[in-house]
Amino acid sequence: MTNPSFEFSRAITRRPAASIVDGLRATEMGTPSLTGMLAAHTQYVAALKSTGAEVIELEPLEAFPDAVFVEDTALCLPQGAVLMRPGAPSRMGEVAEMAPTLRDCYADVREISGPGHIEGGDILVTGREVLVGRSDRTDAAGVAELAEIVADWGHSLREVFTPPGVLHFKTDCSLMDGETILATKRLSASGCFEGYRILDVADGEEAAANAIRFNNLVLCPAGFPRTAEMLDKAGFEVVQIDNSDCAKLDGGMSCLSLRF
Repeated sequence: MTNPSFEFSRAITRRPAASIVDGLRATEMGTPSLTGMLAAHTQYVAALKSTGAEVIELEPLEAFPDAVFVEDTALCLPQGAVLMRPGAPSRMGEVAEMAPTLRDCYADVREISGPGHIEGGDILVTGREVLVGRSDRTDAAGVAELAEIVADWGHSLREVFTPPGVLHFKTDCSLMDGETILATKRLSASGCFEGYRILDVADGEEAAANAIRFNNLVLCPAGFPRTAEMLDKAGFEVVQIDNSDCAKLDGGMSCLSLRF
């Protein structure tokens, strides 16, 4: 039996546009390099493909600097997809750009109609539930609307809270297998992962928490050696990808793909 929370046959990515230098950022860490971003994105797509998955590579969208971060536009589940309603006004139009691709892939595509907001970066699907973190981009009304939709498909949703000053719930956590979550200590200390096996990232390596388990691989941002070593010792096959440009736009491994 496959595990739909980390075993995937397809992924959707979008190449970064030149306008990415104008992307949103919570903290000014310098301007990302388009060349660096393209190189890292190519490596990321190659890693996904190396597992045997089909990767749908969408064209850049100059009008939407943050459109490379496709995960925020939708939630993909085995039963169907849900189009999100981003909390950042400049990103609202990205959802309509993603919708045709998802309708080609799924017979059942629902959407968050509002007035609430919710972004995919705040949603962690585990082997037993859909965890949604309230954040600056995801509010109570958005969570409530999603809960109704996924209940139709037999999923239970649990609302949790993203630490203050952290952009998205998955900035601070990622699923390693059906029962194991990689997290920052500030997030795991909140008790939101009770009942799961928790692997805390090394102190000072909090940015390593935004990883993805994709089939046999764990894709991690490069530059966090203690966390990579811990995952390796725990039996995971780790691929490290340069995330230095992505990080300047608060982006990470999960943001760059929709996986289903």
